[in-house]
Amino acid sequence: MLVAATYDRQVKPLPRRLVSVPAVVVLLASAGCGSDGSAQISVPDPPPPEEQARLCRELHKKLPATVNGKKRRPVSPESEFTAAWGSPPISLRCGVRRPLVITEGYKYYKPTSPTMEINDVEWLPEEQPDGVLRLTTSKRTAWVEVTVPAKYTGPAGEFSMLVDLSDAVGQTIPFGYVQ
Repeated sequence: MLVAATYDRQVKPLPRRLVSVPAVVVLLASAGCGSDGSAQISVPDPPPPEEQARLCRELHKKLPATVNGKKRRPVSPESEFTAAWGSPPISLRCGVRRPLVITEGYKYYKPTSPTMEINDVEWLPEEQPDGVLRLTTSKRTAWVEVTVPAKYTGPAGEFSMLVDLSDAVGQTIPFGYVQ
């Protein structure tokens, strides 16, 4: 659990439980390394609608050079909708689809999934079967997804990397709902 005193910014703790997603859910943001040292991150498919794409391009310009002390690195394929920091990479994708767990009709639909708020940005955490943590913004006019390798979250669920990213999201992706 994050402790607000550790950071100069407002951090609200995550509820004690994380959403467990069944093994059948495939991690949407695959991340690895290319032969040129770039992080392999899938671009949102289909691409976001034009207004969301515009917001994602603005977010891309505001993303920090470091996240939780890890330097930004090139991504492959190069895109204004993706970014990565560190190795293994913390990856970001903007303009993704609504998370399945909050999509009506999905087998494991859970509209009251717990979220956490960091610097006025709400995040929906989903623990993946391989220990990776996927966090997706909610109540924003474009979906932003951050994938964090288990190496960085640890068994207690460390989310300090979201402090830097929440600032950029809060400045560029307005509060609201994706239609």
